[in-house]
Amino acid sequence: MSNYSITLNDPAESGTLLKVDLLEVKKAALVLRALNHKLRQQILRMIDEHGKMTVTELYVKLRLEQSVASQHLAILRKAGFVKTERDGKYIYYSVNINRLQELNQFVKELLN
Repeated sequence: MSNYSITLNDPAESGTLLKVDLLEVKKAALVLRALNHKLRQQILRMIDEHGKMTVTELYVKLRLEQSVASQHLAILRKAGFVKTERDGKYIYYSVNINRLQELNQFVKELLN
């Protein structure tokens, strides 16, 4: 047995083993954690209000250091909550509504 999974007896299916991939659970937790941060929520709202924004526009409007804005955008991008689009030397960030809808559905199912 690896350190990244646990195997349990599935009571719904007599004699069947249920394997839980702990690496996947950890990845899912990181996705949830990406949205569970006030500044990242504020960044998402601001991008949504403007349709798309550059990191420069974000850090100026939110009065942040450029590195702070970039770090939070990287977390949101890695979790799939923002998309990027290059236009010349500028990278525009937009909200990935589909990803947020997926998350919303997942959370509803998880809590039922």
